Amino acid sequence: MNHSNFSWHRLRDSQLFWPLLALALIMLFNLIFTPGFYNIEIKDGHLSGFLIDILNRGSILMVLAIGMTMVIATAGVDLSVGAVVAISAATATVLINPALANQLISSEELIQDVTRTPLWLCIVAALAVSTLCGIWNGLLVSRARIQPMVATLVLMVAGRGIAQLITNGQIITVYYSPYFFIGNGYLFGLPFSLFIVAIVFLLTWLLARRTAFGLFVESVGINARSSFFSGINEKNIKLIVYTISGFCAGVGGLIYSSNVKSADANNAGLDLELDAILAVVIGGTLMSGGRFSLLASVIGALFIQSVTTTMYAVGVPAMAAMAIKGLVVLIVVLLYSDQTKSVMTHMFERIGARS
Repeated sequence: MNHSNFSWHRLRDSQLFWPLLALALIMLFNLIFTPGFYNIEIKDGHLSGFLIDILNRGSILMVLAIGMTMVIATAGVDLSVGAVVAISAATATVLINPALANQLISSEELIQDVTRTPLWLCIVAALAVSTLCGIWNGLLVSRARIQPMVATLVLMVAGRGIAQLITNGQIITVYYSPYFFIGNGYLFGLPFSLFIVAIVFLLTWLLARRTAFGLFVESVGINARSSFFSGINEKNIKLIVYTISGFCAGVGGLIYSSNVKSADANNAGLDLELDAILAVVIGGTLMSGGRFSLLASVIGALFIQSVTTTMYAVGVPAMAAMAIKGLVVLIVVLLYSDQTKSVMTHMFERIGARS
């Protein structure tokens, strides 16, 4: 009985258990109610199917969730990631074809697969601008001592205006195949965007778990004042995590714009900040800061994308999709409540006692 209780307590306290349970439940639903959901076939030399779509479409949210995890672990929040996605997308696409930002040109006049700026420079510029946005947020939070929600709300509102200024208020469409590979390409049969997520995850994980930085982040999240008296520069820690979040949003902007082959300042990254926060919360990172798990947040992002894909697969009307998605997320969050955990603990203790 003791061994059973010990195993259950370890399982319950694991940050991976609850997001994996949520993901398993939505996958079980698809197994029963969505015919062909698990069918995978080869089309045009790469894997295709609902599961591949979840990985491909969810790559942006996974990248944003990685950056958001670091921010929330310090008891902060970044509401500007959706707007930074729009800024990154606008920067990259304008550099590829800046003529579109000044005048409307019909597609017949465009030369296919020609860019005004080298691809590497477009990518570097987009990431640099988005990283600067993260630094701006970090300075407001760490140096100006503005509440994170208020500080990032500034860029959330102004960011789309900045993106519109970059694109001159137009939807920038690009015609450059190498750029499309970022969000539409495939490597070894899998979406290339998935490999980008893996690289961002690995780099962030190495920083968080193979250096003392991760412990500093958790310490600041638990008690910033005590961390300061312990010799941890909590200002610099907060500046770094917001910078990481801005960088991740820049990567998301590149994936988004290359996937849709355009940049729309009004709609690029719209509401993604809310999904990113939900993914992190589902991953078990508390909004009050402290212990975090990057992998659990990525699984949380996959769960949210799985819910979205499932609604499309079963034919849920667009007007009802957001309401159903909110209901599903509410149920999952209730599973995290102390009351639910207490009931499940009591149930497992009774099962263990009978055995």
